[in-house]
Amino acid sequence: MRPYSCDLRQKIVELYNNGEGSIRQLADRFVVSPDCVRRLLKQERETHSIAPKAYVGGPKPTLQQQHLQVLEQLLQADNDATLVELASRLQQQTQLQVSPSTISRALKKLGITRKKKSQGG
Repeated sequence: MRPYSCDLRQKIVELYNNGEGSIRQLADRFVVSPDCVRRLLKQERETHSIAPKAYVGGPKPTLQQQHLQVLEQLLQADNDATLVELASRLQQQTQLQVSPSTISRALKKLGITRKKKSQGG
């Protein structure tokens, strides 16, 4: 869900600070939850800012920089290795078990494309 605009946030805080409505009244007026108004007022009170907070969620990346370097070395040694083979070799060298999907995403992150060998003559 996208954060509410700064204009809306500013208007809610201004009206509340000017005594032009309770939390519930402002929530009803601007079609937001009372908790949203409370959090916004708390954020403004504590940080003096109404700007949306940066999103910091999500899982940490499985492959760290040192793993990506090992993966690049593995590819230099055997450019035709499959994703399954790369995952297995990476596990042998780093004791980190990852799926072929993770290897594929890592290669994409490194800017390395995987092309199939042509079968024609």
